[in-house]
Amino acid sequence: MSSHGISLDESARMGGPWRWFEDALYKTTGFVAAALLTAVIALLFAGVLARYVFHTPLIWSDELSSILFLWLSMTGAALATYRVAHMRMTAVATHMGAQWQGFFTALSIGAMLLFFCLILYPAYLFAEEEMYVTTSALQISNVWRAAALPVGFALMAIFSLGRLLDLRRDPKTYLAVGLLIAVSALLWFFGPQLKTLGNYNLLVFFVLIVGVCVFASVPIAMAFALATFGYLALTTRMPVMVLVGRIDEGMSHLMLLAIPAFVFLGVLLEMTGMARAMVQFLASLLGHVRGGLSYVLVGAMYLVSGISGSKAADMAAIAPALFPEMVKRGSKKGDLVALLSATGAQTETIPPSIVLITVGSVASVSISALFIGGLLPAFVLGLGLCAVIAYRYRNEDLSSVVRTPWRKVGKYFMIALPALALPFVIRAAVVEGVATATEVSTIGIVYAIFAGLVIYRQFDWRKIYPMLIDTAALSGAILIIIGAASGMAWALTQSGFSRDLAQFMQSLPGGANTFLIVSIIAFIVLGSLLEGIPAIVLFGPLMFPIARAMGIHDVHYAMVVILSMGLGLFAPPFGVGYYTACAIARVDPDEGMRPIWGYMLALLIGLIIVAAVPWISIGFL
Repeated sequence: MSSHGISLDESARMGGPWRWFEDALYKTTGFVAAALLTAVIALLFAGVLARYVFHTPLIWSDELSSILFLWLSMTGAALATYRVAHMRMTAVATHMGAQWQGFFTALSIGAMLLFFCLILYPAYLFAEEEMYVTTSALQISNVWRAAALPVGFALMAIFSLGRLLDLRRDPKTYLAVGLLIAVSALLWFFGPQLKTLGNYNLLVFFVLIVGVCVFASVPIAMAFALATFGYLALTTRMPVMVLVGRIDEGMSHLMLLAIPAFVFLGVLLEMTGMARAMVQFLASLLGHVRGGLSYVLVGAMYLVSGISGSKAADMAAIAPALFPEMVKRGSKKGDLVALLSATGAQTETIPPSIVLITVGSVASVSISALFIGGLLPAFVLGLGLCAVIAYRYRNEDLSSVVRTPWRKVGKYFMIALPALALPFVIRAAVVEGVATATEVSTIGIVYAIFAGLVIYRQFDWRKIYPMLIDTAALSGAILIIIGAASGMAWALTQSGFSRDLAQFMQSLPGGANTFLIVSIIAFIVLGSLLEGIPAIVLFGPLMFPIARAMGIHDVHYAMVVILSMGLGLFAPPFGVGYYTACAIARVDPDEGMRPIWGYMLALLIGLIIVAAVPWISIGFL
């Protein structure tokens, strides 16, 4: 699976007025998205100051934030569409060889264009209906907010068309487009027969069509959205405009505002050198022991994950700082990338993880409780990784390694202290009630900017604008998945699937223990196939009520689910996290395949311990 943009030949791009129009539209969209992200961050921080410092809460700030956030999500998703950067599974396409890459790319882009064209008119009708709704605090028409949906879908349709036209010279493009048209026509033709199948349509649309789309490299969000659109349009009497409302609702939880803010904080930490300072201190402290730098990698990921909330940003901040020295000491690149990937899975529960925020949003679990509960489970899994490191590096030759003098260690500690303090500042702000989990990211951003300007003197203003656009694009790609998965989860609930699933789970012998085992297996598989966030959004609302009914604590179950999903997410051959780690470390994925299984076994044992001992997750609540 991949969340990186597909490389399209620049010389193959459409020229003339179309290219000028499309590029101008992209630049305008990027400027608007960057401005919206800046405004959202400023508004959230102003809310903290107004409430905590001046004791006069801004009663309209949530409403304005919601409006700006939906526009940010849709413009960000449009930027991701232009870049062909929506998250998709590429394992099958890669296995088919280079000669079929054009076909799968065209199929991916064509599916996006098909959905955006289908949803555009229902989105317009949805916005039109919202025209008659007046917001409670700002007293303005809600169309100012809802208009983001048709505008965003229109932008995505234009950019999808542009990317498809770029592939016009490849004959397989026409094969892919023809296939999409043929399948759509076939489903429409057999629509009356599908209505008679009842709940068997769930297998047709949400298993067969979603499965085929995912394995055919169609973006995850579009696979979910197309299947849900087809299910509603062809097998029910429900207007498809309802899907637009569910996408809107899924993307609009104010908790999710933390996603773009924490993604931006992650890239800000790398730019200011704060992450590098932490790694340098840990390396000076442990660099002289056997496997020392591998322990540093585990510790650094634990610390940095607590700040950025973005796994790609975490790995990108740490790998370049550690890998050259580790290779110089004789470590194999395959083992390094395997450990990097394993630490990504290990640190999924460390606040303020985007996955924690997503779970809190879709399953109605306290974000503060999740932030407190996530630290110890990750520490338990980290101990397991350290045990594997100790075994693998028991015979490491350290004859050429010079121990860092304590005076120099102290110097590195003082340099790293402002960076080391940031995770504690963030957590303290949430626990003490200074800021909500949504707002606390802005405290981290202001802190990082201050540290970069005043303490580390490493702050390049020219990089801020590209960082804002990159953050908006990544956030849009994540949020459109959450919206599409919310629509699909709602359709499954309306069909009675969630009730049937609950009855089946509750009828399993062994009660809560069996349910936890089934959940672990299910989320490892789902995490590897669907990636983390869509798996959580899709099945979280279905599984958490069952867990509650069985007497399992919400936070304990959340930790088990998130760690299971992380295991699947970072395990080859399907896990996107593993390939992200390989891309960041610039290592061939084949090199890490063998060494990663020892680390994955340690993580699985740690996960079983966390599942068996609820106190690890809820003991400090």
